[in-house]
Amino acid sequence: MSRIDSLAIFGGGKIGEALVSGLLRGERTIDDLVVCERHADRAAYLSETYGVRSLSTVDAAAAAQVLLIAVKPQDIASLLEDLAPHVGAHHLIVSVAAGIPTARIERALPAGTPVVRVMPNTPALVDQAMSAISPGTHAEERHLAAAETILASVGKVVRVPEVHQDAVTALSGSGPAYFFFLVEAMIDAGILLGLPRAVAADLIVQTALGAATMLRDSGEHPVQLREAVTSPGGTTIAAIRELERHGVRHALIAAIEAARDRSAQLGREQM
Repeated sequence: MSRIDSLAIFGGGKIGEALVSGLLRGERTIDDLVVCERHADRAAYLSETYGVRSLSTVDAAAAAQVLLIAVKPQDIASLLEDLAPHVGAHHLIVSVAAGIPTARIERALPAGTPVVRVMPNTPALVDQAMSAISPGTHAEERHLAAAETILASVGKVVRVPEVHQDAVTALSGSGPAYFFFLVEAMIDAGILLGLPRAVAADLIVQTALGAATMLRDSGEHPVQLREAVTSPGGTTIAAIRELERHGVRHALIAAIEAARDRSAQLGREQM
């Protein structure tokens, strides 16, 4: 099952659209990809923008071998109820619904239905997603390989035990928002210092891109890279002192813990 010939995406929100966009930029064509989106205006948008067919829940399940669930956690129960009479062991369920355990999905579907849980993130829009996948009770190696094939078309994929998925959600699933928040603050700082907004944005975006590339390619620890910029008595150490004085490190760790706890809570609410 490592080569998937038919895929249906249930839910056309931000992450659903990101996956549609990225998959179509890869090897997948509009002939083997369909979407199921309950809001008519959103379904029309996806069809007009990407050329994909928009089908009902029943028709999408009949048309595809792999069913990728990208609905909000609070919508998972009704979708699984609709899907249950139409799926089985010949399908693969790939869920990107935040916080929802594979056990919850397996319990709602016919016995033996393979489920793989995935936490991607929105950089799938630019083929730079970070996705973590975990197998459910009935998911075999071929099912994990199939999920990897799908997600690898929009970025990097790692396998983790499901017990770590709430932490993954907090770290990389929500992670882009933390970086956007930081960049927003740095741009505002540039404006405060007298720079035009466009110039401040160009400076920070390229700096962020360069720093990320160094982190990925240099093989050095972030501490080493930071120390290389931090001269004794210089500007950088003065800035770092203020960040530490204001508890930025502590606040970031606390924020990620809060996101992890909320992910776990979403799962419990749907059990």
